[in-house]
Amino acid sequence: MTIRTVVWGENVHEQIHPAVRALYPQGMHTCIAEALNTAPDISASTATLQEPEHGLTEPRLRDTDVLLWWGHLAHDDVTDEVVERIAQRVWQGMGLIVLHSGHYAKIFKRLMGTSCSLLYREDGRQERVWVTNPSHPIAQGIGRFIEVPESEMYGEPFAIPNPDETVFISHFAGGEVFRSGVTFQRGGGRIFYFSPGHETFPIYHQADIQRVLVNAVRWASPKSEPWVDQCIELPSLD
Repeated sequence: MTIRTVVWGENVHEQIHPAVRALYPQGMHTCIAEALNTAPDISASTATLQEPEHGLTEPRLRDTDVLLWWGHLAHDDVTDEVVERIAQRVWQGMGLIVLHSGHYAKIFKRLMGTSCSLLYREDGRQERVWVTNPSHPIAQGIGRFIEVPESEMYGEPFAIPNPDETVFISHFAGGEVFRSGVTFQRGGGRIFYFSPGHETFPIYHQADIQRVLVNAVRWASPKSEPWVDQCIELPSLD
């Protein structure tokens, strides 16, 4: 069965920063979708902020098994109507993978119920993403760690609810640590947050990062019929 996947990209940095455009000439969302499409069981397409309804109409979301989300500069430009539409689909069973600065996206904060704030430093130094749960499906095919030569530091405290599972913890050159790969369940939908992916570094071109995303799509894909997201009165037992 094919996992119908949409990679949503804010698509702002690629338009205004030559360095980002040089790394991702077709956009980060296209780079990620192309990597996902190398997996025989995944069919990935893209959507961006600039499209009508941000490319996430009700019919398209109905036909989406897993949504990946990358945003940074324009979180506030995402309409509340689309945010609620996505939240409904997650509760019904659609998987959601939130990437890097998407921790501050409206949809992630909506589903977490917290500020999702963190510490950061954009210094381009090494990040080592340690696998803390090697038996988890998202970590399959990864060694003890993923080394990211240049990255943005994300540090604790990370203002999220306690995760269901912590799959990765990152260590940075300055000594900071961060829960860089964590899972949640909201209603019928599985959620994975994965932090490596700063726009000015070629992180989404790394094979191990792409492998994590393929694994995450498979893990987050619906495993049952959609939940009924409403209160239903049952007939009397008499």
